[in-house]
Parts: sequence; C-alpha cells; structure tokens
Amino acid sequence: MTPMTPAPTSNTPSTEVHGVRTSSPHPQLNGLLQKACIAPLEETAWIRVSGSDRVRWLNGMATNSVQDLAPGAGAYNFFLNAQGRIQADGIIFALPDELLIETNRRQVATLIPYLDHYIIMDDVELADISNTRHGLTLVGPEASSLLAQIDLSADSLNELETRVYPWKSTTVTLLRAHGPVVPRYELWTDQEEDAHALRQTLESLGAIPSDSAVLEWLRVLEGTPLYGTDIRDRDLPQETNQTRALHFNKGCYLGQEIVERIRSRGNVHRTFRAFRLEGTLPQAGAILESAGKQAGELTSVTALPLSNAGGSNLQFALGYVRREALDRHEPLQYAGGVAYPFSSPFFATETESPSQASDSPKRD
Repeated sequence: MTPMTPAPTSNTPSTEVHGVRTSSPHPQLNGLLQKACIAPLEETAWIRVSGSDRVRWLNGMATNSVQDLAPGAGAYNFFLNAQGRIQADGIIFALPDELLIETNRRQVATLIPYLDHYIIMDDVELADISNTRHGLTLVGPEASSLLAQIDLSADSLNELETRVYPWKSTTVTLLRAHGPVVPRYELWTDQEEDAHALRQTLESLGAIPSDSAVLEWLRVLEGTPLYGTDIRDRDLPQETNQTRALHFNKGCYLGQEIVERIRSRGNVHRTFRAFRLEGTLPQAGAILESAGKQAGELTSVTALPLSNAGGSNLQFALGYVRREALDRHEPLQYAGGVAYPFSSPFFATETESPSQASDSPKRD
C-alpha cells in the first residue's frame, strides 16, 4: 500500500479523545467521523453457495459456525488450508434457500477454485454472482437517521444482520456491517440504476460523497486487517487477533487441528496490532526492531488529517509484532521513527507508550 498523505482543507470544530481531535479539516473524513458519508462498493464480490448439502459442507470449510446462522444473519470467517494458514476471508450470510459469501473481488479467482476442490460427493454448487448485486456503503454517526428518512429502519439491526425493504418500485437489502469506530451500513440492489437512484436520494438528504482512500483511513483507525495486505496466506488465525472469525465449539473444519492446538497453548509468538507512528512516514513492509533484533513489520501505513494538541497530523499503521518485544516494554523502532502499539480501535482506548504495551490482553 502506498502511504497516503492528506492535504487539510479547512478548520472544523471538534471535541478531543485522548488528546486527538475527533473531527477533521478533511471534509470526507470529518463526514465519516461526525456525520455520514456514502460510497459505492466496487471492490465487493458475492459467491452463492447452493444445494441441499450447502450448510453442512460450508460449515466444514469455514472457521465460524455456519450451521447456527438464522436466515438473514451473517458471520465473519477465515478459510484455511490443512496447515491452518489463512487462504481467504469472507462473511457468510444465511438465506432461506442458499448461503452467500461476501468477500473482496481480488479473492474470487482463487477462493472459488479452492472451495470447489473440496466438493466431492456433496450436493453443492458455487457461483460468482457479483455482477447481479450493486452496493453502497453509508458510514457515520448520522447514517441510521438518514436511512430512517427513506423508511429503511436500521436501529434494530445487529452487526452482520440483513433485512430486505421495499423502496419505490424495487427492494433494498440493508446490512449492518462491522463498524468498531462509527456505524457502517451496506445497501444492495439488483439493478445498477436502483443503486444510483438510492445514492442520489441519500446525498440529497445530506450524505457526503466519499472515496476509497478515505474509507481506507477509517479502516486503519478501526484496526481492521485487509486480506492480501495485512493478512497473507502464510498467517495463522490467532496471529491476526480476529477472534470474531473463530468458533471453538462448532465441530470439525479444515485447519481446525492447528487452530485448536494454538488455543490449547494459550497464545502465538506474534500478534496483529495497530501503531501510532512518530518520525518519517515509512512504506508498508517496514521492519520493526526491538533491542537490535527484528520484532515485526508494518503492513498498512497512512497519515491522517487528525491532529493532536500540537496541531500536527497523525500517522498510523497496522502490522505484526512479536509478543516478547511487547513484554520487554522497549521501543519498537523502524527506519526513521518509533512505533507505539495501541489496542484498536483508536478512539476506544488510550495510545500505549512502550512502557504500557504489556497491559494489552493476550488472546488465543
């Protein structure tokens, strides 16, 4: 990922959390944090899983429980190989007659053949239906109130729950996405023109048009890893700290033996963390060192138009660090600066100095 250095455009009144202003001079980022922004979901893909054996079969392929999903509910999952390494990720949704996997378009070309390889005598069919669904994301504290104005009630939706609403002459599937900093919603239609009309309506009510770069800033603030950038096919589930993808009582699945072995030992040698950076902005892939030894790497790096009491923009990163480096309470250095770990999302916790790093809870 190429580091993004924003150009502030105006002064915006703000409150402060942990000495950092929670609003931004950048209009789109300020919209995400204080109001509501809207953007197309152009990189999202959908895979349909059908057939009478779909639930049993997919439950044996994914790390979370598929068999417990009620219609309209979803769960975040990893797809592992036999060595427990993450080959893909996605959210599985249950519908009355099929299952849907929501994932990134970049993963479809490898995920479908990977899953298809394990269909032996099962009544299961896979299909890429990405071109039949057209989506928008509506993000921010005012998102639900905007949806209410067009009779799409979001207040009672649980995370990763979907609901279908009539809207004008069509239907809209409303989905509450994972949003640890501000509420995130997705709106899906069958026709591209309906998604366009829906976007125009929400923008007329005050939704601020946004782009992928600003959504990337929010992702880093949330501390949410992206497959292909922060999660690679060599990584183990517990190294990513994404416990929401794991279910330890669901029964057998591919790679479960490794996941259970790690859980029984209590931790892993390295862990995914968020960092606040001081110094020059490094490139993604920068190596972290502690006590003169390699201690980790930065996988996502960005500068955000959020300022501290001194008025300077803040630099954040996501990446991996060895647990012993955290436990030694020593600085984590990269070429050009120092990385301070914190427990994400940023606005939910104090930034840790190196002497506070061991206070973070250990996860399986």
